[in-house]
Amino acid sequence: MSKTILMITGDAGEALEIFYPKHRLEEEDWRVDVAALEKGAIQTVIHDFEPGFATYTEKLGYRIAADLTVDEVRPESYDALILPGGRAPEYLRNRLRVVAITRHFLDAGKPIAATCHAPLILAAAGSLRGRTLTCYPELEPDVRAAGGLFVNREVVIDDNLVTARAWPDNGPWMREFVRLLKSPAKAT
Repeated sequence: MSKTILMITGDAGEALEIFYPKHRLEEEDWRVDVAALEKGAIQTVIHDFEPGFATYTEKLGYRIAADLTVDEVRPESYDALILPGGRAPEYLRNRLRVVAITRHFLDAGKPIAATCHAPLILAAAGSLRGRTLTCYPELEPDVRAAGGLFVNREVVIDDNLVTARAWPDNGPWMREFVRLLKSPAKAT
């Protein structure tokens, strides 16, 4: 069954959390539309750990074209939502349109894949209360403050929400998201 999937990201989105799910879902012959604040090229970043640093470092990644702006998104025309991490969720969570789109998927019970810092958007949408999820471990206090339960595992499935810690968990994250999208109970 053909699927149309929305991905919301922007400048400083984590490259591996954007490109891997986009390509993996396209392998299923599903369409993935990338939405950002503006059309045009998005500058992704690469986060990695280097000796001598207490946290991750950031380098420029590949550029990817946004297919449409978040203002152009009609969420009812999509089967699922992907929220990659990186630094993009830090500012996207402050955009009312991004929060409204996210709420549509939450209210409709449509599948959502979120990783790394993306739960910041879910928290802004008021959707973490009573949910179990994983994300970049440094966000555990944010998840708890939003009423969610953080678990430090490679992938967590809570009803329509599939979460992962970061790009090293891309394989399990997309395996479970594809499984959810193929599930008859979630077929749209």
